[in-house]
Amino acid sequence: MSGDPDQEVSVRNWQRRHRVDGRALRAFVVEVVGALEIPHASVTLALVGDARMRKMNREFRGFDKATDVLSFPAGDDSGAGRYLGDIVISVDTAERQSRRRGSLLTRELRVLALHGVLHLLGYDHQTDDGEMRRVEYRLRRRFEITTPRRLTA
Repeated sequence: MSGDPDQEVSVRNWQRRHRVDGRALRAFVVEVVGALEIPHASVTLALVGDARMRKMNREFRGFDKATDVLSFPAGDDSGAGRYLGDIVISVDTAERQSRRRGSLLTRELRVLALHGVLHLLGYDHQTDDGEMRRVEYRLRRRFEITTPRRLTA
C-alpha cells in the first residue's frame, strides 16, 4: 500500500506517557485520505493526554470529561488541495480502550484516526442513519483494523 505523496499529514505528539510511532501513524492517515480519493489534502493529527483532552472536550463540546477523539473540520469545501482540519486523539484513553478490547494501542490509534478523518469529511454517526458506520467498517476491513476477537479458553 502506498499513499499519495502529495498528501500532507502532520503528527504532533504532545504526550509522553505512551510510546507512539508517529511516522507509522502519519503513513496510515496518508493511506486513509488516499483511499477516500481526496487528492492533495492535508490533515493535522495531535496526540494528547487525558487532561488536555478533557479541557478541549469541555471547551468545544461542553462535556467535562476526556474522550478518545475530537475532530475539527476546516470547513473548506473546495475539494482537492484543501486543508481538511485537525484530529486530536487522547493516547491515554486509546490505551485503556485497547487493553479493554484485548488489542494493541497501535490498532486503536488507527481506528481513532480513521474515525477522525471521516468526521473531517462531514460524516456524523449521530445523524446519518449509519452511513459513517458503513464507510468506516469498509475501510477498517481494507486496512485490517477490524475489532479483535477475544480468545476464549
